[in-house]
Amino acid sequence: MDPHLSRRAVLMASAAAALVPALAPGTAAAAKRKALGAPYASYWYPDSLPSGSPGEGITWRSLKTWRAEDDADLPFNRAAVPLARRFTPTPVNDTARAGQARIQSLVSFAPTASNPSQGAPTADYYATTHWGYVDELVFWGGSSGEGLVLAPNAPVVDAAHRHGVPVLGNVFLPPVAYGGDLRWTRDLVQKDSFGRYPLAAQLVAVAVAYGFDGWFVNAETGGGDSALAADMRGFLAELRRLGTAKGLRVTWYDSMTVSGSVSWQGALNERNRPFFEAADSMFVDFRWSRSTLASSGQLAGRLGRSRYELWAGVDVEASGWNKSVDWDAILPESGDDIVSLGLYRPEWTRNHLPAGRTPEQFHAADDHFWSGRSLDPSRPDTSDTWRAPALAVADRSTVSGLPFATVFNTGHGLRWYEEGKAVCDTGWNHLGLQDRMPSRQWVVRTEGSRPRVAFDFADAWHGGSSLLVDGSPDAPVTVDLYATRLPLGPDTVVEFTHRADAGRVTVELAVATSEPAAPGEPHPYTYLPLGTAEDGWTTRTVRLSGLSGTVHALGVRLTGDGGPVRWRLGALAVHNGGEQIPAAPAALRITDATDEGMRFVWQAAPGAVRQYTLHRLLPDGTRRFLGATCQRAFFARDLRPEPGERSARFEVRAVGELYTTSAPATAVRPW
Repeated sequence: MDPHLSRRAVLMASAAAALVPALAPGTAAAAKRKALGAPYASYWYPDSLPSGSPGEGITWRSLKTWRAEDDADLPFNRAAVPLARRFTPTPVNDTARAGQARIQSLVSFAPTASNPSQGAPTADYYATTHWGYVDELVFWGGSSGEGLVLAPNAPVVDAAHRHGVPVLGNVFLPPVAYGGDLRWTRDLVQKDSFGRYPLAAQLVAVAVAYGFDGWFVNAETGGGDSALAADMRGFLAELRRLGTAKGLRVTWYDSMTVSGSVSWQGALNERNRPFFEAADSMFVDFRWSRSTLASSGQLAGRLGRSRYELWAGVDVEASGWNKSVDWDAILPESGDDIVSLGLYRPEWTRNHLPAGRTPEQFHAADDHFWSGRSLDPSRPDTSDTWRAPALAVADRSTVSGLPFATVFNTGHGLRWYEEGKAVCDTGWNHLGLQDRMPSRQWVVRTEGSRPRVAFDFADAWHGGSSLLVDGSPDAPVTVDLYATRLPLGPDTVVEFTHRADAGRVTVELAVATSEPAAPGEPHPYTYLPLGTAEDGWTTRTVRLSGLSGTVHALGVRLTGDGGPVRWRLGALAVHNGGEQIPAAPAALRITDATDEGMRFVWQAAPGAVRQYTLHRLLPDGTRRFLGATCQRAFFARDLRPEPGERSARFEVRAVGELYTTSAPATAVRPW
């Protein structure tokens, strides 16, 4: 992945048309300190640093000396989206279980160092959309030569939180064979003169300041003794105690044992039980067997804990859905689930693809991984040896309040679109801009031929992607879009932006005000006509005044005329009327300017804000899109004066839930 931020992505402007002095090299302000360049995700060593010098692009830092007020990159790395509440709709098949096994996903989104805080100018990114099956995400990474403690970057946290998924930072104490040094373990669990663990308090402070949800602790450096193990347990207990008061959680990796040695058990047993008791959950190493998982679940029960607080690790980094797994040891076809599932490195769905991979190729692979070979969780392929998460775990949703809107933006794209027009032709990724995604990709019900349903990047209404249905349907086709809990009122409307790229297709909005009769059964939809799709983007508004109660599901029914159909859905919104224009942000400032780029900060707009967009006003009066983010800070690369331009003008706007935009805050910078 390109380690730099998007060349389009700066951000936003200063107080209403205020003149902002440049902090260029040679000025008095710049002389006080070195001007700052691009911000990156943060990483640290617990206390002492390696000997020698860091490699290019690597910064060695001590967690013990970290202070939020000294963290210049914190505004770029602080998550902006709170953790959403989830609900569990009726399962879409009769094999997915609710209230039993859960899924933890351990993902390496980028290298430890030079991981951009807010996206990069490439569409090649692990922009997964299958959050409905994930209960906990671990921001995996760390290395002896870069840093061992990783704070998740804001885009990952914002996307996960929008779907109700907590995100854990990672503490990785590597094996000696990979450069591990036992002094780093001792640094982590050091005690002060009062017997407290200062690094536990620091980890809690980092999580609170950055806005993520806890820590995954992986102590794999060998050579310890029972005294070190006792200190590690004390550290974990204090980390959990301090973190619980802040809503944080702690997961322990099955590595160190009570003797202080590193011996992966593949089970919960007496050699690692004290660590599990000190944490909220434990990732059981890949060495598990059917018998060890069964005994692990039983021991958890005797300890008064849920067996589903144990994550049985399945390593998919090398082979993905081709991995041979004894599924009945974890998620048996009959009877209750044994323990929960821990997926190690599911970003294989991106990484196994060849160079030059496209977003469409990635999402096709990701759909296969999460939904199964049939690509439809409502009709499982029972001959598939890969037991896809959609077939075992009931999906969950966060779509429970009005207003609700989506433009089916997956968080990456080949271009950036606004109102159906490409305003930037550069590839990009910024996962924090991802919409709430359909939780069931893709449930298609028809008596005839099944069309292909997928995210598409060739065109969009807003953002980088739209939803495309492509095929030759010879019978009506119903596509489930969202499981919801949306309250209906007398003024509730649905706005629907769509178009037909090929063929003639009649479109109906599908609305269900109750749940299916049983798992695997279709929603009892009411169909509301939207007319025939046109060859250009068209927005239709449908009043739901004839319905009452709560919307439990939204979908679409398409009826073709027998020929090929390519139909595109660009936006969907549900609200109770009114424009709902957000208030404007304020006090846009340029805090740093170097040859590399500029740092922008501003004051938040009051009220609910989905994201912010930044544009540059050019001398000819046109606006150039520079980027978008959920944060109140952004870095813009490669800003240069236009011919004859004596000063650069910027503006930042707040974007509301319905994708309406505020008035701008502006800033001017003389060249």
